[in-house]
Amino acid sequence: MSDGAAPLAPHRLAVLGSPIAHSKSPALHRAAYAVLGFDWQYEAVEVASAGLADFVGSRDASWRGLSLTMPLKQEVLPLVDELDRRARLTGAANTVRFDGGRRLGFNTDIGGIVGALADAGVSHSARAGVVGGGATAASAIAAIAELGASEVEVFVRTPARAAALEPLAGSLGLRIAVRPIAELASAEGLDLVVATVPGGTELGVRPGAALTAGSVLLEVAYDPWPSPLVAAWLDGGGTVVHGLGMLLHQALLQVRVFANGDPEAALPGEAEVLAAMRASIA
Repeated sequence: MSDGAAPLAPHRLAVLGSPIAHSKSPALHRAAYAVLGFDWQYEAVEVASAGLADFVGSRDASWRGLSLTMPLKQEVLPLVDELDRRARLTGAANTVRFDGGRRLGFNTDIGGIVGALADAGVSHSARAGVVGGGATAASAIAAIAELGASEVEVFVRTPARAAALEPLAGSLGLRIAVRPIAELASAEGLDLVVATVPGGTELGVRPGAALTAGSVLLEVAYDPWPSPLVAAWLDGGGTVVHGLGMLLHQALLQVRVFANGDPEAALPGEAEVLAAMRASIA
């Protein structure tokens, strides 16, 4: 695609994590840059926590930015010069843009969750649940607040892990209750559940009939699929939103960041870009 503007200079980008070989982020980003006409390289690079600071600090001027998986989303915070509002709010940045010698951190996971749910026809929640207590759970809570919810229940194996989520929920005007994971079997009255645990996690509990019948499940992990929780949800006749939807929409916002410096600034011909990204992971 070309709108007559001069093409941007070649740049390098990567998604970091460990393990990372399964990531579909390279396919998504390469599809976007092909449509946009950018001569940009995007790859998956195996980087564990111990190597993050050295990797970030050793990038030269050819590098435009990075996508980050857990636990790097939290560990990168001391390495950036400025965080956007959502990254400050959640204490997690899944995106870093190199900008004239400065490192800018962004959280596009919140928008990814909202976008995936919108694709599935879910644009509002009154009372939602979150499975897990880490950084992605924080993004899920922020997304739930954007959907208009007034109450959230967090289901975790270790309640202490969710301690940081309580002040976050309070700052967003949400009432929060932290529950043992076993209470998924008896939970009811929720219209949405966002599962944020690593892919393939065996929770040791099956969601109850009232929960699967009354709420939509968004499973943010996409590999392996279906997860044990998704399989149980589908067995119960419930509705599930695939984790690839979140990956797609958070990646679109990352492309905005890398191209425009702003996750809210739409791309030229964005509908075509999104369609190509969606087709790349179909």
